[in-house]
Order: sequence, then structure tokens, then C-alpha cells
Amino acid sequence: MSESNKTVEYHPVAGVHEVLGALHDPVRLEMVRRLSNAGGPVRCGLLYDTINKSTATHHLKILREAGLTERITAEGQTFARLRATEVEQELPGLITAIVGAANAADETDRR
Repeated sequence: MSESNKTVEYHPVAGVHEVLGALHDPVRLEMVRRLSNAGGPVRCGLLYDTINKSTATHHLKILREAGLTERITAEGQTFARLRATEVEQELPGLITAIVGAANAADETDRR
């Protein structure tokens, strides 16, 4: 991604109730799991499989408003990035624990 013509949108990390509320939905939890496992920005279209674009946009907005993700627009494409460092500072261990549990559940489901 080129630094020129790049915009980044995010909100401050919300409180624990809001963050857990955002992660309560299975679609949003899967989006966060994919972002965490990617380790960097991911094109938004790669974060979902079974929902339409408008529903995905809604879910990404909830994650962004909770401060979990940021939206990056560059070169005509939209990416999402997990704000893991920022969330870790506000809510230590939360993302690691939740993503770890989601990864374990995904492994179990694949068997």
C-alpha cells in the first residue's frame, strides 16, 4: 500500500462491555480471528464468506466503532487492520484469549 492517497479511520478503544458486545457475534469474531491471524491489513472482501457486502460493512462498522479495527482506504481498495496493540494496552490479554479460543474452536470444527 502506498502511503500517498491513503486514509485511515478508527475510533478509540471502547470499554470492555462494548468490546465484548462487538465480539459476541460469530461473524465479527471470525473477522477478528482472520485479522489477527493475518498479522496486518486485510482486504475487507477476504474477511467473510457467507454474508453479503452490506452486512459485512455493518459488521466492520461495529468492530471499528468498538475500537477493535481501523479502516484503511488505499489505491481504490478498502482494508481492515486489527488494532491489537491498542486493544492490548486498554484491555490486556483480551484479544489473545479470545482469538486463541476462536482458533482452537476452528481447529476442532475442521476435524
